[in-house]
Formats: sequence, C-alpha cells, structure tokens
Amino acid sequence: MKKFPWKTYAAWILLAEAVGGLSGWLTREGTKLYTESIVQPPLSPPAIVFPIVWAGLYALMGVSAARIWMAPPSDARRLGLWLFAGQLTFNFFWSIIFFNLQWFGFALLWLFVMWALIAAMVLVFYRVESLAARLQLPYLVWVAFAGYLNAGVWLLN
Repeated sequence: MKKFPWKTYAAWILLAEAVGGLSGWLTREGTKLYTESIVQPPLSPPAIVFPIVWAGLYALMGVSAARIWMAPPSDARRLGLWLFAGQLTFNFFWSIIFFNLQWFGFALLWLFVMWALIAAMVLVFYRVESLAARLQLPYLVWVAFAGYLNAGVWLLN
C-alpha cells in the first residue's frame, strides 16, 4: 500500500496559509480603516467573508502546489512552481498596496498582473496534472471578483 504524502501536503498548505496570514497580519490596521471609511461597491461581501474564503483558497493553493511538486520532473513542472511563487508574491503585496497604502488604481493594475500569473499557472499546471489546475479555478474566479471590487473602490473613492 502506498503511503499518503501528508507531510508534503502539509508543508505546501502551511506555506500558502503563512503567506496569507502574514499579509493579513501586516494589513490588519489598513483593513480596519478600509472597512470603516471607504465607500464600497455593490455586491461587497461582509468583512467576515474575506478571511474565511481566503483560508480555503490558500489551502487549495497548497494542495495544488503539492501535487505539482510531487509530479515527475519536467520543464512544465518547474515553470508551474515558478508561476506559483510569482502569483503568491503578487498576492502577498496586493493587500499591502490596497489596504495599507490605499493606492487603489495601482492595486487594480497589480491585480491584473496577478490574475494573469494565476491564469498562466493554471494552464501550466494542467499540462502537469489536471486536478492541480482545477483546484486553482476557485482562486482565479475569486481574484476576478476582487478585481471588480477593487475597480469599484477606486472609482467610488
């Protein structure tokens, strides 16, 4: 019987959650100020929704990346992991740009690049393992929705 690689999954999930957690911790004051003083667009969810959704998305990101990590070595695998690191870096800094600096226009441009990195990652992941790519689709959709929210905040403020 093949042993389940729980340590690999745990490591990748912890990495993704740690990036999200650190970003959330660094932007806690900016997020509070945002919630209290910024005009938000229609369809904006209650503030409590965001940490719940993001925790789930970071877990899916970690599972997906672990599956790619465990795949046989290939150029697509290596590129996919680089794209994963790139989009996660953009993800980390978007919160700082948006909540702490409140550079809403620049944050929207940053988010476009992040979305493109995620889309490229999904396509490359699909070449390595289709389930890993499909696990990233909720993230891609949520970031598109975040783009709508970001654009709304920029236009309304």
